[in-house]
Amino acid sequence: MTTETFDVITMGRVGVDLYPEQIGVTLPRVKTFAKSLGGSPTNVAVAAARLGARAAVITKVGDDPFGTYVREALTGFGVDARWVSMDLVLRTPLAFCEIHPPDYFPLLFYREPKAPDLNLARSDLDLEAIRRARLLWTTGTGLSDEPSRSATLMALEARVETLHGGITVHDLDHREAFWSDREEAGRWAREALAYATVAVGNEDEVEMAVGTRDPHEASQALLDLGVGLAVVKRGPNGVLARTHAGVVELEPVRLEVRNGLGAGDAFGGALAYALLADWGDTERTLRLANAAGALVASRLACADDMPTLSELESLVGQEVRR
Repeated sequence: MTTETFDVITMGRVGVDLYPEQIGVTLPRVKTFAKSLGGSPTNVAVAAARLGARAAVITKVGDDPFGTYVREALTGFGVDARWVSMDLVLRTPLAFCEIHPPDYFPLLFYREPKAPDLNLARSDLDLEAIRRARLLWTTGTGLSDEPSRSATLMALEARVETLHGGITVHDLDHREAFWSDREEAGRWAREALAYATVAVGNEDEVEMAVGTRDPHEASQALLDLGVGLAVVKRGPNGVLARTHAGVVELEPVRLEVRNGLGAGDAFGGALAYALLADWGDTERTLRLANAAGALVASRLACADDMPTLSELESLVGQEVRR
């Protein structure tokens, strides 16, 4: 148990992404791949660390060379890996992608028979560190199987007990392949959101959670579930956020897209940074997150290409340091 306070702790999926070095080619025709750290909450931690946050990730890898790579990569990115535990049976997952700009990036997951991160258990949690963290980030894929589901809900429940007014973000992060029943996914998403202060999802994900993909209706439904900020990512149509004070809508930052797979994770890391800065300005927060997502989408990799503060300041045209 630690008495340290982290700015950001993320929890859930991890893996190794294999990106084709031939753009616009289907997997059977790809000749070479580049290896990169993967998994949405893991990449959010990397993105937040790149911006200066003290970040850690709670996840699980296999007892294999790729598990070693994950730990070493996290340390290299400045993310604390003390809560990256090891499953002695299952192997570290892989994900292969195809890159067809501007908007087609299919993924092929190797997470069978089960990914180690779905074996995260309550015994893997440092509840005191989770309570003390300024921001906890959980994801919907962590709810897709046991014991990870119970561990995720336990972490969320622990946040309710904290007295320092920390931020709890639940990223809907829905992957159809990880669920046998969409209604079950929605039920567990709504249970998790009951403990969150911030909800994040794209239009497909909010439809899964609240039954509508209309961003105005969905954001209100998310607020009705108890969060104080609901963020609906709309891809080429920008982003919408709703608080009890009103709605903010922004157009996307338009850069040439090379690989859109990391955009949401970069958005998440910058969102976490801005929320911790406590600007009290939803539009300013969204502008930073939008810029981060656009920058990573204009690059090939994900974790390796997360933006720095100076790069974001150049793109948004204002000081963004906390």
